[in-house]
Amino acid sequence: MTRKPIIRAEQPADIEAIWQITELAFQTLPISQHTEQFIIRDLRRSGALSISLVAELDGRVVGHIAFSPVTLSDGSQNWYMLGPVSVTPQLHRQGIGSALINAGLDGLKALKAEGCVLVGDPGYYIRFGFRSDPRCTMDGVPQEFVQILPLGKCVPKGSVTHHEAFNARS
Repeated sequence: MTRKPIIRAEQPADIEAIWQITELAFQTLPISQHTEQFIIRDLRRSGALSISLVAELDGRVVGHIAFSPVTLSDGSQNWYMLGPVSVTPQLHRQGIGSALINAGLDGLKALKAEGCVLVGDPGYYIRFGFRSDPRCTMDGVPQEFVQILPLGKCVPKGSVTHHEAFNARS
């Protein structure tokens, strides 16, 4: 990518663009239930959107990332879920998603988060330090796709439960 995106906090005027980008980004993914835009909406409505960043190019929102708190069965505190993350499909593979992820992880560090968990492709997220750890699981998700990134000293040992907004269907 020749131009670097501006990464900034979501503003109310960005909400419609976030919806559209998210819907488009997941529209053709067979692993998606195509509910990601509803998840973001419900995280926002419930006040659980701990970090919400957009990527902007030429004054236009072209990407978005969300972080929300998770509950861990071992009682570990201050862990967050990364996702959904989306980029306008025509701009994939230009570093926008990476810029959003790195900025979001910096935001978690500023919050003194203990760590981050996500469900995603291990081949992609390894570059950010995420790894599957059999001590950390998520019901109904194959272990290799449950990725964690400890930011503190503790690695959780138990089941991850994401915010109820991840059950949104419409």
